[in-house]
Amino acid sequence: MTEAQPPVPVGIQQAGPAELEIRWSDGLTSRYPVVLLRRSCRCAACVDEWTGAPILKPEQVSEDVRPVRVSPVGNYAINIEWSDGHRSGIYTFEHLRELSAGRADDSAAAGDIRDTSPNNAERDSGGETH
Repeated sequence: MTEAQPPVPVGIQQAGPAELEIRWSDGLTSRYPVVLLRRSCRCAACVDEWTGAPILKPEQVSEDVRPVRVSPVGNYAINIEWSDGHRSGIYTFEHLRELSAGRADDSAAAGDIRDTSPNNAERDSGGETH
């Protein structure tokens, strides 16, 4: 029996000045506040490699940080270069999906990642499809 392949991005675009949108191969569309993505970086400069404790403090990331370049990393992640000069973070597809899944149910809260797939578009946007 073959295992289902995990979903991968089929489209990545800026969705306004402060959000990054990822369309996934399984039909899900996720919108990520870019400041939250920057603060969620798991690189060695942002998270202690041995303990997993955060090194980067949220207040160290400016609210106006923006992605400058998004590049694929193999078949498992993306690299985001940020306007604050940070460029060593690798965001695995698994981590991005975890961020999306962890925020989809309470998408009305400010700063949350939103699931804007067709099944959730009405709840997330008051009936307007993204």
